[in-house]
Amino acid sequence: MKVELEVNGKGELLELDPGDTLLEALRAHGHTSVKNGCANGDCGACAVLLDGRAVASCLVFAAQAEGSEITTIDGLAGEDAAYHPLQQTMLDAGGVQCGFCIPAMILTAADLLARNPGPTREEIGSYLSGNLCRCTGYVKQIDAIEMAAAIMREGGADG
Repeated sequence: MKVELEVNGKGELLELDPGDTLLEALRAHGHTSVKNGCANGDCGACAVLLDGRAVASCLVFAAQAEGSEITTIDGLAGEDAAYHPLQQTMLDAGGVQCGFCIPAMILTAADLLARNPGPTREEIGSYLSGNLCRCTGYVKQIDAIEMAAAIMREGGADG
């Protein structure tokens, strides 16, 4: 079957099997920044923005996303290739570690900041609870998200 999506601002026609998840379809079509951590919704490594909301792409059938706008970490910054504030502050704060969980964590944080531009550390931690990281205790990631939220509130970048 064929499914039309907008991925990172570009229309794509994906050829896939009816039972393929959005995770499987995206990875099969070259979007390898979407990570396959557990394939059952427990780790959060496969999160993408589906029409602006963070979702575990392993729990969404690709056919359900027909006509939707999908954003992966590769499309977060936009056309100019400058880093999004969340990407830059994650680097600046040393929150990247091994990097496996970070793309999804950043996309989840983007969803949070779109809903709440001034979250507390506790709210950030709660929002990230579905994103498992084996390398760290989340302190640097939460620091980075706080920094990005301040930059975005000040109009330092489009978020």
